[in-house]
Amino acid sequence: MLENKIAIVTGASDGIGKSVAISFSKYGAKVIGTGRNEDKLKEVFENIKEGYYIKCDLSKREEIDKFINEIKSKEERIDILVNNAGITKDSLLLRLKDEDFNEIVNVNLKSIFILSREISKLMIKEKKGVIINISSVVGLTGNAGQSIYSMTKSGIIGFTKSLAKELGGRNIRVIAVAPGYIETKMTENIPEEIKKKYLESIPLKRAGKPEEVAELVSFLASDKASYITGTCIVIDGGMSGF
Repeated sequence: MLENKIAIVTGASDGIGKSVAISFSKYGAKVIGTGRNEDKLKEVFENIKEGYYIKCDLSKREEIDKFINEIKSKEERIDILVNNAGITKDSLLLRLKDEDFNEIVNVNLKSIFILSREISKLMIKEKKGVIINISSVVGLTGNAGQSIYSMTKSGIIGFTKSLAKELGGRNIRVIAVAPGYIETKMTENIPEEIKKKYLESIPLKRAGKPEEVAELVSFLASDKASYITGTCIVIDGGMSGF
């Protein structure tokens, strides 16, 4: 399904990003992964048939520039970009600091802006490409204690829709994916009583798995989804009602 494709996956060291990288490899893509934790990346890429990883902290502009330059020196083209990396600092608005805002926005929004701008230049030369941005259902519904995180995830959806209109004429598709309650390390530390409430609100009565999101992303990245662009696809077991 993704044979002969070259794909970048950010946040590939764990969770959804890890599953996407492994799924892409399974379907034949060459995968380039990024992440902060080199040990975890090394472990993930033991399951990748073709590709490599580059350690990169997407909160730091100089590391993003270094990553992009290394990609351009090694690859003539990039077919797929998955902007998956994201962080959150859950707290009520009155307790959040300016530094929290800057860090979350830098990783969740600014890095996507920079990577999409630079990698789309390579796609424009080839007159083809797919950019998939991982948002969240909280970008559609909001969530108490996640005001900044929700803001960034809403921003991703708006960015996706705008970029799809800009790049559609160049045969480049841009899609957002909004996962709901997925079993990852980000959701591991949620208190049990809150987990119970989440599960009760999901019509399918269970949390999603990273592999399920990865299968959706793999399909969207493939030519089988060639008429899908400029939209946000929700995968949340019916939790949000979207």
